[in-house]
Amino acid sequence: MQANVTSGALPLTIAIDGPAAGGKTTVGAMLAKRLGYLCLDTGIMYRAVTWQALNEGLAPEDEPAVTLLAESIEIDVKPASKDDGRAFDVLIDSEDHTWDIRLPEVNQNVSLVSSYLGVRRAMTLQQRKIAARGRIVMLGRDIGTVVLPDADLKIYLDASLEVRARRRFEEENQHGTTITYAEILTSLRRRDEIDSSRQHAPLKIAEDAVVINTDALTAAQVVDKIISLFPHPLSPIP
Repeated sequence: MQANVTSGALPLTIAIDGPAAGGKTTVGAMLAKRLGYLCLDTGIMYRAVTWQALNEGLAPEDEPAVTLLAESIEIDVKPASKDDGRAFDVLIDSEDHTWDIRLPEVNQNVSLVSSYLGVRRAMTLQQRKIAARGRIVMLGRDIGTVVLPDADLKIYLDASLEVRARRRFEEENQHGTTITYAEILTSLRRRDEIDSSRQHAPLKIAEDAVVINTDALTAAQVVDKIISLFPHPLSPIP
């Protein structure tokens, strides 16, 4: 498929979708750095809602209350303002909660919170507001199809289940975890089923997305491949 990029101009909004462990985060961060853009992994916004709900004493299972909260708070993501290892700032009602959203209790509840239709609708509106500033690489599973259907460039990163499981296994090993390859394979297979079959904003390829299979490519090669789609490609990574 052809990239939907205005002739003679760099894409100001780039949507990258794909299955879990498909390389979106690594590729998105590298691409954004090359371009001087903001990289927004939309999953962090659901983390922000989850943290705020827990902070206010709301039960994550209380869908109406959590949805009302999501509709009433403002979440913003901006370039990192501190040199403490963060890739960006996460602001909730103008207050910095970049590290709070990574707490274990957030990890345990974010999947449930992100499944609520009302929460997804509220976050979609906020994600579009951030994207309207331009110069952004936005990552997720429904960016090109739901959040930014008019994005200048849509990419779908794909890879076989086995390759994704191996990459995740190697990543986990580097962090000293004891999870097995078989466990990761089973987990990713289940995640694929949930993401592709969920009722609200399922994972699918946008009609005008450029599909890139990353099985035999490094992250740097994927970035170069994306940049080659621009009207005036940048130089390859040395």
